[in-house]
Amino acid sequence: MPARKSVSGRKPSARRLLAAEVARLRGESGKSLGQLADETTYDRTYLHKLETGVRIGSPEVIAALDKVYGTGERLAMLWELAREDVFPDKYKRFMELEATATVRYEYSAATVPGLLQTEAYAREVLGVARPGDEQELEERVVARLGRQRVLHQDSPPHYRAVLDEAVLRRALSEPEDWQRQLGHLLTTSRLAHVTLQVLPFSAGLHGLIGTSLTLLWQPDGSAVAYTEDSHSGELVEEAGGVERLRLSYDLLRDSALSPRESVAFIQRVMEDDATCETLDPN
Repeated sequence: MPARKSVSGRKPSARRLLAAEVARLRGESGKSLGQLADETTYDRTYLHKLETGVRIGSPEVIAALDKVYGTGERLAMLWELAREDVFPDKYKRFMELEATATVRYEYSAATVPGLLQTEAYAREVLGVARPGDEQELEERVVARLGRQRVLHQDSPPHYRAVLDEAVLRRALSEPEDWQRQLGHLLTTSRLAHVTLQVLPFSAGLHGLIGTSLTLLWQPDGSAVAYTEDSHSGELVEEAGGVERLRLSYDLLRDSALSPRESVAFIQRVMEDDATCETLDPN
């Protein structure tokens, strides 16, 4: 029997399925958008956008809908699938491997890694990359923050992040947001499974200049690498290529400050930025 095509001719997606399910549940309940807004405390216009697929929403609003409709975590599970539609296809394979990794090493050349970003940082860095589309921006922010749960799950991976000093010298537009981001790095560094290091400018040139790198080890001992610059990314699964990148990472890590020295470095950056803000006559 041939595969059934959708009425619209478009390939079905988890995002469309989520929207249809949210709309169906309200229809069966007999609730108006106004009633649903009162029960969930979310604006009716926002709820309507969820039902039409214009927005996928946040985990909080989806949890509120699950509670109102008594659907357990069914909508939340659909949302987990739908948020993956926000990411480009070439990145989805990496996300699958990310979810099962037991060890994750990362080097960031220019920006705070996604797993360590505050909401304000994520919104600004994603907004600069893709300005002008507020709805898409909001969805990408929600999706990025949702990925951070991997660090707080019951069995989180061991996570080591090496941040180039450039990451800490490129502040957000709002000083308060930047202070919160730096503070968030310090807070996260205290987690038992997290190791944070800073690669100072004084370390000189190295083999990953201008390239961010993530290494993921799977439960069976295999590893993959993902390299990224400002315009493209590449998933490396061939063993020889992964080994070469791992060696580059090891050499870079050896040049970085120790975890204790790195914490002190970030604290000094926070203090220096706060002092500059106080002295700024504007």
